Amino acid sequence: MEEKELKTSGKQRFFIILIAIIMLGSIIASYAAIVINGGKSSATDTSENVEVDEEKVAELTEAYEEKLDEFSKATKSDYDEFIKYKSEIKAYNETSANENGVQKRDLKSGSGATVAEDGSNYLAYYVGWCADESVFDSSFDDNDNPTKFGKILDPALGMIDGWNMGVEGMKIGGIREVTVSQEYAYGDSMEICGGYKKPLKFIIMTVAKEDPLKSLASELDTAFMKLQYAYYGMDYDEAAEDE
Repeated sequence: MEEKELKTSGKQRFFIILIAIIMLGSIIASYAAIVINGGKSSATDTSENVEVDEEKVAELTEAYEEKLDEFSKATKSDYDEFIKYKSEIKAYNETSANENGVQKRDLKSGSGATVAEDGSNYLAYYVGWCADESVFDSSFDDNDNPTKFGKILDPALGMIDGWNMGVEGMKIGGIREVTVSQEYAYGDSMEICGGYKKPLKFIIMTVAKEDPLKSLASELDTAFMKLQYAYYGMDYDEAAEDE
């Protein structure tokens, strides 16, 4: 999703560009599929010309799953709170959403500090969906049948304007529904929800960007990237040294 990506960190974006240079479009398509599926992939996802170290993939898969399990256990209370609002994911009128800019509806008021405009003091659990009710991305381990959290977002890495406008004034610990018209989402710069100039909806829960969650989120991110690199016969640590 370019520099205003919802999912990828700055480090991830660097590696995605590197992969693109080395392996071109087919690898990017495979990578995107892996991201959408929460890191669940196999060696068969790679190019026929890529030599995959199956033993390394197995080792990194185990490490990633262990870190994911640790993350999921640590965020269980947040998940139990957030999942209560999954029923708010409903179809909406696309035309109306595009006519009304950014709309906000608080589902739960927070009691912490006000979120910083640059995203420096908070992390976010979220679910984003289209007018037809289909979820295009979320913090859930499974968008359709979630059982836990599989990731968390660091907004300091760069967000679409509609997200930043939508969380303005939120306090940490709050949960808010945000509707974003196409002009504050991706407009004609990226295809999403089956086309261009599409409005988006989010439910966002803000939490403090503090340890141990901050470090755990970073460790999970790194474990995920190491695994993806292994699928393409590449070494994440070596690439990081060259950055």
